[in-house]
Amino acid sequence: MKSKFYGAIEGGGTKFLCAVIDQDNTILAQERIATTMPEKTLRACLSFFRQSEYADSLSALGIACFGPLDPNPASVNYGKILATPKPGWANTDVVGFFNSELGIPIGFDTDVNAAVLAEAKWGAGSGLSDVVYYTIGTGIGAGAMVNGQLLHGMIHTEMGHVRLPHDFARDPYPGGCPFHGDCFEGLASGPAIESRWGVPATELPPDHPAWELEAEYIALALQGLICTLAPQRIILGGGVMTQKQLFPLIRKKTASFLNGYIQTKDILEGIEEYIVSPGLGAQSGILGAKALAEDKLIGFLVGRVPRPPGQFS
Repeated sequence: MKSKFYGAIEGGGTKFLCAVIDQDNTILAQERIATTMPEKTLRACLSFFRQSEYADSLSALGIACFGPLDPNPASVNYGKILATPKPGWANTDVVGFFNSELGIPIGFDTDVNAAVLAEAKWGAGSGLSDVVYYTIGTGIGAGAMVNGQLLHGMIHTEMGHVRLPHDFARDPYPGGCPFHGDCFEGLASGPAIESRWGVPATELPPDHPAWELEAEYIALALQGLICTLAPQRIILGGGVMTQKQLFPLIRKKTASFLNGYIQTKDILEGIEEYIVSPGLGAQSGILGAKALAEDKLIGFLVGRVPRPPGQFS
């Protein structure tokens, strides 16, 4: 069988990671591109694919992007980044740009939805139908797979912006979210940690009180998630979660906040295997983009997806 090659883009607020990946998930070529203004950034991504030795062999492109964005193919805003606080990026038509330039099927979704898709296919959620993946870093977001399908609604989930109990006497930090102040992201993202304590999270020692507070906010969010979606596994990724001392604290606090209400073996006996780190490590996002490309190609081949305009040149 002839090998298939996929283009993949993991688009973030600070960098776009572009890659060519084969059907066996081997990354054949990749490049990091700084996120500047949309035209410059997207043109640099396009140049990567056009200059690749696989330029004429790409079967599809997957784009896993920061948001908020519109992932609904039936929407007039499909493929666009919406009202993002990232300067200059609001209303950027990401899919439209690559459609006009490449003319191959393009899968498009949030970075976290792509990550949970990859983890469910090949990583820590393999074999499960209901999985949630959080990224906790510069921002906080989550993607959910429910009954084997990525969860979408009006647009996509925004689990990083849920409200959490905030004890101002214990934690007087007002929160750093420009939209909601002390939502989950505003209290527990990497920038919130740095703003609260005056140094980057990477410079705080493992026994610093910051981590007890951070674990509490994350566990409060997970308690609400478990009661809402009842996932079979929760995967915690992102830069903040490279602090491995957080995992035992989060597991203990999550069980405490549930307070015996959820009587499942996963919570009572196996929480170490229930709240876990990504099985794909730092590659969840880029392999998720490849998974989006794969799924879009399958839809194209069976006639669910119309042929894109333009052509690869």
